[in-house]
Amino acid sequence: MLEIMKAGGLLMWPILLCSIISMAIIAERFWSLQSKRITPKNLVAQVYQWVRSGTLNAERIQELRRGSPLGKLLAAGLVNYQHDREVMKESIEEAGRQVVHELERFLNTLGTIASVSPLLGLLGTVQGMIQVFSVITAQGNRDPSILSGGISTALLTTAFGLTVAIPTLVFHRYFQGRVDELVIAMEQEALKLVEVLHGQREQDLPAAGRKK
Repeated sequence: MLEIMKAGGLLMWPILLCSIISMAIIAERFWSLQSKRITPKNLVAQVYQWVRSGTLNAERIQELRRGSPLGKLLAAGLVNYQHDREVMKESIEEAGRQVVHELERFLNTLGTIASVSPLLGLLGTVQGMIQVFSVITAQGNRDPSILSGGISTALLTTAFGLTVAIPTLVFHRYFQGRVDELVIAMEQEALKLVEVLHGQREQDLPAAGRKK
């Protein structure tokens, strides 16, 4: 491996650095974007039970906000539970923008690596060809072995840059789609809670009126 890096020239090192950063981001995003970490099962049902039993308090809302991205959305809505549906939905949408930003963390870096890596490889190709033509100009092209160093640099950097860029681009697109899916799922769960709570409250109000 070290010999390949030396043969490819100095530009192999920034490409290698890009590959290390890319792998670290991919591993971190796979860990962070798990459904169980973003949208825990039965969370909406649990919150509804807290509301119905009268055990929902500020401490539980804070715990909910810290627990998961979906919890942040639900907490934002619950803070405005006594207001109209539209107020709750607006607060959820505002919290959702912050959550989306957190879910997309490092994806810009991943996209940058996908764009920069082949350019570094191309720059290495240009550097290698310059080296080849410099040798031809100085010594002629009668001995092909003299040109092998420049040609090796050109081919290795191009291949290595593409090797880093292609999977990085694939995972970048995958994570973008994954974030979109998770955002839609969170919005549906949060709006479900809004409708259930307000629907129940509307049912309770006439009942309370009849008791009076």
